[in-house]
Amino acid sequence: MSRRYDQKTNTFTPDGRLKQVEYAIEAINQTGSALGVLTNEGMILATEKQEVSHLLEHSKHSEKIYPIDRHIFSVVSGHTADANILINFAREAAANHRYQFQDNVGLEQLIINICDYKQNKTQVGGQRPFGTAFLFAGYDKENGFQLFSTDPSGNYAGWKATAIGKNNLAANSYLKQDYKENLTLEQGLDIAIKALVKTMDTSSPQPSKIEIVVISKQGKEVKSKTYNEKEVLSLLQKNGFSNEQMQQE
Repeated sequence: MSRRYDQKTNTFTPDGRLKQVEYAIEAINQTGSALGVLTNEGMILATEKQEVSHLLEHSKHSEKIYPIDRHIFSVVSGHTADANILINFAREAAANHRYQFQDNVGLEQLIINICDYKQNKTQVGGQRPFGTAFLFAGYDKENGFQLFSTDPSGNYAGWKATAIGKNNLAANSYLKQDYKENLTLEQGLDIAIKALVKTMDTSSPQPSKIEIVVISKQGKEVKSKTYNEKEVLSLLQKNGFSNEQMQQE
């Protein structure tokens, strides 16, 4: 009897659950973790890059952290192909808003548009939910820096710090204990790297498997900085994580 609920995206079980949405969330929890930290000076997005094979050519650009607009960035956890559709949707919505109003789109306004699109996939027969979750970080002149998460059900929430993906419970538990108000970017980076390592399967992570982007405001413009492997290694060493193989190289 339970199988008929498993096979349909728009039918509730007797106890009020949408099985396909739950399966989509479980698929996300099997992929590399990602987290965001809000500070007084800007935002930090960090994620784990999962290596499928050493034969695979390394990407020349970020594999999981994407710019949406000049003031909004996102980090993805889940199926990349599904994420690409939503990334393009978000970029188009942001560009259309700028064209129509000659101004940046508000971050929460953009999140609502994306979540409405995602939620529709849970009501239309013959379709499935997107198997991807996002953290969106951005800045607007009314609310300053903001961090939002979205999931396959179309729900979203605002956070000061949060993690999604594999072992996110361990990272979120650490963030709850150690996050404090009025952090500097340097303090936020320390918290972010410690929380991310807690989600990984090793205590000596390789810098090549970590992506970090820092978003800050310089004058009137929002700028992003992507950490290279040497900067990630330095951050790991500062926080007590060593990588002997990288040091030898």
